[in-house]
Amino acid sequence: MALLGRLSSSTPPFQSANPNSSVQKQVFTINCSSNSQKASPFTEKHSIERYQRDSWVYKSKLPQPSCSCQLPSDQEFVRDYDIAMQLPELKKLLEVLREKRRNENGCERKGPGNVFLVGTGPGDPELLTIKALRVIESADLLLYDRLVSNDVLNLVGPNANLLYVGKTAGYHSRTQQEEIHELLLSFAEAGATVVRLKGGDPLVFGRGGEEMDFLQQQGIEVKVIPGITAASGIAAELGIPLTHRGVANSVRFLTGHSRKGGTDPLFVAENAADPDSTLVVYMGLSTLPSLASKLMYHGLPDDTPAAAIERGTTPQQRIVFAELKDLADEIAKNQLVSPSLIMIGKVVALSPLWPYAIIETSTLVESR
Repeated sequence: MALLGRLSSSTPPFQSANPNSSVQKQVFTINCSSNSQKASPFTEKHSIERYQRDSWVYKSKLPQPSCSCQLPSDQEFVRDYDIAMQLPELKKLLEVLREKRRNENGCERKGPGNVFLVGTGPGDPELLTIKALRVIESADLLLYDRLVSNDVLNLVGPNANLLYVGKTAGYHSRTQQEEIHELLLSFAEAGATVVRLKGGDPLVFGRGGEEMDFLQQQGIEVKVIPGITAASGIAAELGIPLTHRGVANSVRFLTGHSRKGGTDPLFVAENAADPDSTLVVYMGLSTLPSLASKLMYHGLPDDTPAAAIERGTTPQQRIVFAELKDLADEIAKNQLVSPSLIMIGKVVALSPLWPYAIIETSTLVESR
């Protein structure tokens, strides 16, 4: 992880101040790269190398884009050929894999291949586990999501095939979860070593449980390799203890997604508005205004420390610190984009990066 770079604040970040001074009301943003517009480390913007690595799926006789065309930007991201268009090539790959698995007697090896659900962490490739790295290097086929960083994908073995099955905000390919299930099953039945790469941890808002359940019902053994979930990885990067004696006695992970879309979060209950708990919101940029309002309505103080972190643990990381009542406006003002994580709770003020007065944050820790 790069050292913290430019600090955008009109006052020194750790300046002591009167609790009633205007310093407390300022919003503090941190960019960990001198160029905050640097290309995303995630796959919503494909590099030339990544596109060429995936090109095996475009070698059918279906109409193809010119190889010389420039790849789309984040805002224009549309994957021209998704699973539905790639099926002819996938069938060819299945035959190749079956041939590869034949033994010296010319008999096809009996029994299904291995399926691994692998968490790749929040973005920094150095947070990948050794076990995950071994599996990634030995796979025949890897299905990967948008939030798997390009640095992680560069670790894939030279003989493996990559297949993108992710979705991005505002764009959903024709790839549905059921199609992913069938792909995993088909290749496992062909004897392939199949790796399903997921950002963070596969069993934390990654739908890994659904994929595991489906495959196990079909008699396929699934091995899960955990990853560092974004909450833990990003909190550690910022020096925020998710729990802290006398400050926060529990932590709760929430999804900001609404099952039917829209601006209302899927789950906000009265017991989520607990001042002695830490809330970590995944995928919550669009629903944060509603979430914040409901939390404050149910009793969470409007001056609760909060932070939003874009592209956490990567060189492109950007952070916005603010009180809960101001956070949504400041996220919009600073134009944070997905993937971003939101942390809400008194522990946020324990971060050494918290910009407000030290005298204020020191009072959070109660002696016991």
